[in-house]
Amino acid sequence: MKAMLLQETGGPNALKCVEVEKPSAGSWEIIVKLKNASLNRRDVFITYGMYPGMKLPAVLGADGAGIVESVGDGVESLRAGDEVVINPGLQWGDDIRFNQPDFHVLGMPADGTYAEYVKISCENVYKKPAYLTWPEAAALPLSALTAYRALITRGELKKGDTVFVPGIGSGVALFALQIAVAKGARVFVSSSNDEKIERAKRMGAAGGINYRSEGWAKALKSEMGGADLIVDGVGGETFNRLIDLAKPGGRIVSFGATAGPVPQLVLPRAFFKHLDIRGTTMGSPQEFADMLTLFEQEKIHPVIDKHFPLEKAAEALGYMENGDSFGKIVLDI
Repeated sequence: MKAMLLQETGGPNALKCVEVEKPSAGSWEIIVKLKNASLNRRDVFITYGMYPGMKLPAVLGADGAGIVESVGDGVESLRAGDEVVINPGLQWGDDIRFNQPDFHVLGMPADGTYAEYVKISCENVYKKPAYLTWPEAAALPLSALTAYRALITRGELKKGDTVFVPGIGSGVALFALQIAVAKGARVFVSSSNDEKIERAKRMGAAGGINYRSEGWAKALKSEMGGADLIVDGVGGETFNRLIDLAKPGGRIVSFGATAGPVPQLVLPRAFFKHLDIRGTTMGSPQEFADMLTLFEQEKIHPVIDKHFPLEKAAEALGYMENGDSFGKIVLDI
């Protein structure tokens, strides 16, 4: 079968299209013939070797959707021909509060979805919501699950909350906007791109600010009035601004740090405001199922930015790395 294999690090161009052996299903496993896969920022980091537990060679890709090709012994919940979406979080464990030490994500070290077929445990395969197209279904898993857990489980989102989502345009940030709006929150966003802010407003955001403008945090707080909940995947030097933007008693949920580590966290500003600062990543199998249910109930459609053929996955990762995308980048297989 055709697959995009990373044999050595060196950035997106190190990813090569090769022929590899088609996997076969063992007990409790399923082979999915993929229709689409989607990109995540972790894939870019992996190509540079900037990811924990690096083991190469590996077929990259966490997200995918397709048709069940075959099932192994013991699989009763699904059968050949079923339309499915994959939960890429492997071996979460039994405690919804946090993952167990063996938790890992599909697409390194386990071969992932940048291929014509993928082998996956049956417990990680779910029926595709019928209202979604194949590209939309493939866009969901990692980013939508991360956003769902950050908002609902860790963020304890309530109807009427004021929510701030920095860095709008990424997959997780856009899903966070869509989920929060669907739940009746008042959402504000930030970006360095005015067009992204305007697009977010058309999707239901109450307002937004260009973080390159002088005095942006003060201007945003004047318009927003302080946030009950901030869902942040940026980190870096601006994290302390989030403490200023949060209401007393507010919650800040961090799911990433694309701008790097926080250089100096001024703790008194957090504890004098009685803030909760919480970490999160991915989510449990139950949260994945609950996320799919919410999306189907609200008929939320993922934002697709651009399509690439499978064999141009390296080019697609380079496009993602440039940071110009608004929504998910999808591979057609």
